[in-house]
Formats: sequence, C-alpha cells, structure tokens
Amino acid sequence: MNHSIKLALVTAAVALLAGCVESTGDTRPSTGGAAGTPSLAEQGCLRDVTRTTNNPDVVLLSSSYSEAGTEVIVGVGPDRARWRCIAYEDGTTSSIMSLTNEGAL
Repeated sequence: MNHSIKLALVTAAVALLAGCVESTGDTRPSTGGAAGTPSLAEQGCLRDVTRTTNNPDVVLLSSSYSEAGTEVIVGVGPDRARWRCIAYEDGTTSSIMSLTNEGAL
C-alpha cells in the first residue's frame, strides 16, 4: 500500500476517532473549537498511538496543555490500557510509551 493511501486511511480513522473522546481533564486554553473535539495535538497522539499499537480502538482519556508540548493520555483496547504521548500544536508527536507495561509495546 503506498504512502498516500496509508495517510488517507489514518486521516479517516482520526476523523472517526473524534467521536470516541471521553472526558479529558484538559487544561489547555480554549481554542474556540466545538466542545469535545480533540485539538490537532490530541488528534496527532490518537493517530500515532493507533499506529504504534496497531490497534484502532483508542480514546482520549486526558490531556495537559503546556507550551513545551501537551501531554496526552490515550486508552487503548477494550481494557483502555493507558499510553502517554507528547503532542505539539502542529500535530506532530514524540515520547509515545505504554503506562501499563512500563514503556513496552
């Protein structure tokens, strides 16, 4: 599968995941978006945790805004295994790791 098709599929998955958002405990400033809509940074973490775990069953559990990068906690799978991700306003991410299994996949 070529890169553009993969990107289109991931983009579609992120759009679908926007409806899977739970309460966030979000402390970021208001961006004027619709209530319950993940920010670009949060969407980036949902996308990249989905890629890392190869599991599309992800929900946004919480996020904590910082100018240096937003910490996003994502629940994965039916048991909502907790994953941590640092996200940036441009949708890029770093430091994706499992909080359930000490950083292992």
